[in-house]
Amino acid sequence: MDFIARNFRWLMLLSGVLTATMFYGLFAPQEALQSMFGASFDGQLQSLVVRSWSALVGLMGVLLIYGALSPRHRVLCAFIAALSKAIFVSLLLIHGQDYLSKAAPAIALDLLVIAFTLLFLLAVQKRRSA
Repeated sequence: MDFIARNFRWLMLLSGVLTATMFYGLFAPQEALQSMFGASFDGQLQSLVVRSWSALVGLMGVLLIYGALSPRHRVLCAFIAALSKAIFVSLLLIHGQDYLSKAAPAIALDLLVIAFTLLFLLAVQKRRSA
């Protein structure tokens, strides 16, 4: 557990950079949707929603990067980002079976981040209670 707590910032940094790449959906929403889910859209509302979603996901990446670089805020940033990822994965599993095969790499990465975040939070809690 101490190994995870000592090195968690590197996972946050790596997953933050990868997550922040979703900002490209602000500029290319059709391509972002196609690459992430294998789907397309045909309207302004869908474009707005995909751009907004891309911005929010990108901001989670920035939050992870910030948490990796700021030990004081690491726990809060990790918790918020992992919660966001858990909601995304849950929604895909519940409502998005048609997109699971295309979104599998993102789901796998998000599940790893969620699992390691839980281990990190347990290690931090254990360290605080000791």
